[in-house]
Amino acid sequence: MHRHPHILNAATTLLGICFVIIGGLKLTGQNPKSYSDELAWLAAASFFASILVSYSAIRADAARPWQTQFADLAFIGGIFALLSSMVVGAVFL
Repeated sequence: MHRHPHILNAATTLLGICFVIIGGLKLTGQNPKSYSDELAWLAAASFFASILVSYSAIRADAARPWQTQFADLAFIGGIFALLSSMVVGAVFL
């Protein structure tokens, strides 16, 4: 199943959203008030890992099953971390 380009596109877009959240909290001085920016950094790291593995799977001649599983798990973990960041930001800010 060739899901790598879809994961790569979505993870790249969501990585940009993470940076917008981190930058917005930093610019407004709200980052010390909650753990929202730390959770956004966790999400960004997860999306970055998903991007790297997805890209390496695309570049490889034959994608290995662990690459697909790792990219999926990192992407899902990033989504949950980003959702947590948004909930924490909405509740505490």
